[in-house]
Amino acid sequence: MELFLLSNGKLSGDSQLLGYAHQQIKAMFKARNITSAVFIPYAIIRGDYDERARDLEQSLGIKIESIHHSAVPSEAIEQAQCILVSGGNTWFLNQMLHEKGLIVPIQRAVREREVPYLGWSAGCNVATPSIRTTNDMPVRSSVVLTALGLFPVQINPHYIDAHISGHMGETRDERLAEFCAVNPTESVVALREGSILHVSGNELSYYSAKGEGFKVFRHGQETQEYRDTRALSGLVPFTCV
Repeated sequence: MELFLLSNGKLSGDSQLLGYAHQQIKAMFKARNITSAVFIPYAIIRGDYDERARDLEQSLGIKIESIHHSAVPSEAIEQAQCILVSGGNTWFLNQMLHEKGLIVPIQRAVREREVPYLGWSAGCNVATPSIRTTNDMPVRSSVVLTALGLFPVQINPHYIDAHISGHMGETRDERLAEFCAVNPTESVVALREGSILHVSGNELSYYSAKGEGFKVFRHGQETQEYRDTRALSGLVPFTCV
């Protein structure tokens, strides 16, 4: 299995989508001889799907076809060399994946045919068992929580532990602690901006373009920051490095 789970699409000041992950992604493309990808843009609510696909083509140097042009979206997944899932609104994205009948085709493509999956922000959220740890608003009245489950642990992208002066609501840490209190058997990996969880075969690694670590939230345990995935060795079925 090949998963690139990215906290975000761009870093501040970076002109290219996924620019901070180019080295890892393009090395994978070269090793697998990937020349094209299917783009799933449903998380984008106020942007243009085709424009985003063109931005990705320019950034990644491969042909990108947006799935919204396909009469039968599941067939596009069946023929894909690679799957790219955009950031945006996680609730809307997950709902569309279910409505378009894409959950099982993506699962089979990634698990059985080893088609690489690259998801950032919302695209990272839907790769986990559910979207319960997204930061986004449920913008539709009809929502689905169960997601793709490609990665077995909940993730919180765009994680930040800064305390904003004058803000009287719960901090991100408090929200994630609440999740773990309600779901004491589950954990949450909090990814800061510019960070990647990468599954290649049976190996899980971590990279941060800013040299920062990730946090793991567990009920009844002190939250700590880590810089390699050995902290996840008891939570995932991968070899952690």
